[in-house]
Amino acid sequence: MPETYAYEVRVPKERVAVIIGQKGSVKKALQEQAGVKMEIDSDEGVVTLASEDSLALFTAREVIRAIGRGFNPDVAQLLLRQDYALETVRLDDYANTKESKQRLKGRVIGMKGKGREQIERLTDCFVSVYGKTVSVIGELEKADIAKRAVEKLLAGAMHATVWRYLEKMRRKLKEEEYAA
Repeated sequence: MPETYAYEVRVPKERVAVIIGQKGSVKKALQEQAGVKMEIDSDEGVVTLASEDSLALFTAREVIRAIGRGFNPDVAQLLLRQDYALETVRLDDYANTKESKQRLKGRVIGMKGKGREQIERLTDCFVSVYGKTVSVIGELEKADIAKRAVEKLLAGAMHATVWRYLEKMRRKLKEEEYAA
């Protein structure tokens, strides 16, 4: 008899409804697409995943983590593809007061969301600023580049410097693409 693996994921309670979806649609779709069984404890904010396939379990866990970090379920389900990754940066690593964390969130988001949009546009990734984290979903290499850009902003780099870095990395990726 095959062994069944299980994993628990804690999510903010206000994100539980998003994981379930209207009439259970998101939960049902994720169970089918990832090949896992899912139980949700809405009172505790705990999602229990079970599967005989450990890789499917890991992938489903990443999707649940992404939804918990503020992503739309449709975007989070991109993680079901092998070439996509979720990268998360903790604001606690850059600030220790609530006010400074708020300021850092503002640096990443930018005026009217322009900063976040610029990172998304230059890396073809999705960015979510939620709670005490900034998370990125994208193709492996691009997600790593976007994460580094976020880290540079959080460390105090000027926006213009970060945009130049992103444009340089984008050109480099395009050149590698053409060379291949």
